[in-house]
Amino acid sequence: MESLSSIVRTPVHTFCAGGRWHYNRDVRCPLSLGSRLGIHSRMRRIFLFSLAIPWFAMVNLTERAAMAQSHGSAAEELVREARSQEAAGEDQRALRSYTDALALDPTCGEGYLGLASLRLRLGDPREAERVYSVSLDHVPDLHAAFLGRARARRTIGKGPEAAQDLEIYAAKEDNPRALRELARWYAEDGRPLAQLATWRRLYALASAREDAALIGEARTMVRALQIVVHPVDPVSAPPILVLVAPEDATRAVIARIARRGG
Repeated sequence: MESLSSIVRTPVHTFCAGGRWHYNRDVRCPLSLGSRLGIHSRMRRIFLFSLAIPWFAMVNLTERAAMAQSHGSAAEELVREARSQEAAGEDQRALRSYTDALALDPTCGEGYLGLASLRLRLGDPREAERVYSVSLDHVPDLHAAFLGRARARRTIGKGPEAAQDLEIYAAKEDNPRALRELARWYAEDGRPLAQLATWRRLYALASAREDAALIGEARTMVRALQIVVHPVDPVSAPPILVLVAPEDATRAVIARIARRGG
């Protein structure tokens, strides 16, 4: 008498050998055992179909993975085409290529960066900001999007948001150029304390990297800024009991420098 395990194995082997679903009339339980188990023709069909479901799921996942890989490759090719079109001055074609790449693969980071950068160069910083924001929704680890969005936001007058994005990028990447750019923004905005704090971060970063040139530059900037903000600098200023308005503090520094003769 045929065992129950062989009854189970037979339809599986028959199905897998064919590579597709079919009902084989020769695959059936022995009458004696089948009658005892209560397995009849309809139940056999249901039983065989239940065995096929995991196989169909596996094939579906494999096909989806292959399709995703294919779309990713096609999106990368479109990004390369877009860059070539930009280099040739064909900006409108490049915009379409970047857009097509993202339609194929919404996680194509280089596609977002290229499209947003091109939008910014073409004088549409608000659209560039939107593209950078969408990219971070789809690819959260795309740190370069913080840098690009910071520049786009500064262009449209969103100074605090731009500085915050640049802070995030500099912190994630330990990028001296980003910190130097941030310090320059603070100088342009008349925020010497924030500028001093940024140069102190640059000095610490340069010391950790043993970058002699950057250490010298950062040390010089820190000393110069300390002279300007000393009365209100929480790091270098002595504790005072009376609050001094920043403009009064600045005048006091200038007067002290004048008394010393410069």
